[in-house]
Amino acid sequence: MIVIPKEAPIIENLNSYYVKIERLIEHYQGEIGCGSLYFKSMASEGILFFDKDEILNGVFAHKNEEIKGPNAIKSLITSSETTNYTLSVHQLRSDDIYFWSTIPDSKRIYQDLSTEFTELEGLIKKMKTEGLIGFIEVSVGDGKGSGLVFFNTGEITGGSYTWGRGDSNRSIEDQNKLIQLTKEFGGSFHVSRIPLEENGKPESAAAEIEAEEVDDGPSERIITAMEEMIAIFERTVNGLKSIDADFATLLSRKFVEKADRYPFLDPFVAEFKYANGKITFEGQTMDKEFTEGILGSLLELAEEIDTSNKSIRSGPAFSNHFKNNLVTWMKKYKKEVKQYAIQL
Repeated sequence: MIVIPKEAPIIENLNSYYVKIERLIEHYQGEIGCGSLYFKSMASEGILFFDKDEILNGVFAHKNEEIKGPNAIKSLITSSETTNYTLSVHQLRSDDIYFWSTIPDSKRIYQDLSTEFTELEGLIKKMKTEGLIGFIEVSVGDGKGSGLVFFNTGEITGGSYTWGRGDSNRSIEDQNKLIQLTKEFGGSFHVSRIPLEENGKPESAAAEIEAEEVDDGPSERIITAMEEMIAIFERTVNGLKSIDADFATLLSRKFVEKADRYPFLDPFVAEFKYANGKITFEGQTMDKEFTEGILGSLLELAEEIDTSNKSIRSGPAFSNHFKNNLVTWMKKYKKEVKQYAIQL
């Protein structure tokens, strides 16, 4: 599913014939940090989402075929050498980018709803009640605008609006404006859900037992999962720019506190190290304890940041920012989320 930001792009009408895609993305990673690159030609279109470190996801539609993920990223970059695409770049908030990167995996659950039969305000309340992880696309009648409203487990966590600024906006005033415009001019809505599990099917009990039997880790997958989670936490801290202590200091202090329960985290033992987005581990512990120790440390640290930082307290809680940024991670590691009962 190709959904592009509603705000005006920061640059548009670039011709792919004159552009190296990797270098263009690298440039805007440095300039804006997080964003999307939209490709449009006569026969195909696609979009790539990136943060300051990497391309997170993509979707490529050509004729009647749509591909997602690494294959879409590769296809868009490769085809840009021979296809005359028009390119546009949107800036996206660091708080929103991980949500945007899951949109290609979303599935429509309601399509072509109309203000003749339902009101947007009522639809938003319904999605809150249903605990939607996904979004509502809104087209206002008479071409008066359009918008997206993002949900994470029923909580509105952001949005994108045609009248918004270049970095996307999430204010309640924009949501209210969108509701009011649909009341005045009518409109149509689509609702999409982002599944946390492939095809909505839970892992089998047999798979869980098998995984438990061979859990003599920490396995490479668990180490990778935890270093990605810590990296997301670090980017969330850095993105807010209002926390006095540096991330490495905060993490080390918390690991010292947890060392009695999880000795492998003790910085003075030096079995566990995290630097530059990577974990180095030279000790022995089970996957379950490894996951519990790191996750517990991060969640406690998030709560402490909420209560100690005055500027955070006056706005959305840091812990909410962190949890929203983990939507992609939860989907990628759905088996581990289920197996170790990871709750945020």
